[in-house]
Amino acid sequence: MILAFDGVPVDGSFYRDVVGLAQRSPGWLDTAVTLWSAYGLAVFAVLMVLGWWRARRSGAAAAVTALAVPVVVVLAYGVDAVLKLVVREDRPCQALRVRTLEACPAPGDWSFPSNHAAIAAAAAVGLLFVSRRLGTVACAAAVAMAGSRVWVGVHYPHDVLTGLMVGGLIAFASMLAVRRGSSALAPRVAASAPLRPLLSAS
Repeated sequence: MILAFDGVPVDGSFYRDVVGLAQRSPGWLDTAVTLWSAYGLAVFAVLMVLGWWRARRSGAAAAVTALAVPVVVVLAYGVDAVLKLVVREDRPCQALRVRTLEACPAPGDWSFPSNHAAIAAAAAVGLLFVSRRLGTVACAAAVAMAGSRVWVGVHYPHDVLTGLMVGGLIAFASMLAVRRGSSALAPRVAASAPLRPLLSAS
């Protein structure tokens, strides 16, 4: 038997309120939130590609910074996944036996922190170092992603809030380091023939 952390006492009642509201909401809204929860991470991938495409026009250092964003997202995901294995919190839909919009993940698919929230926050913060406009759009999308994971019933509120913090803090620290070293790193990347086209719009 696997002993898992019980998240119900933290904000289980608030989770019930949100899931109950989802059950009483119009079908079109639930469908939209469910689709965003399931496929919205693709939007962050598009924003990262767009950020890199635009950064190439600003020079090699800017392009290197943009290319670092997906790497930072993978790093944030890795840290978040390790935390899941350490904490081992059961999904709220397992602990509370409530009706949810999304099918409840199987036991052992831990809830804390939220991978979706961590990935979204890491992408959003990383994009702020590339483009203030794209980063602002991504930040709003990250909040929407976090909220959607509670709405569909697969996470407690504290899961997504912690996921946002984990992804955001890792991205902020990592991107600061990247920005400081991008000018020195750009010539090395440019020296590699396969990677050189990634740094220039020409």
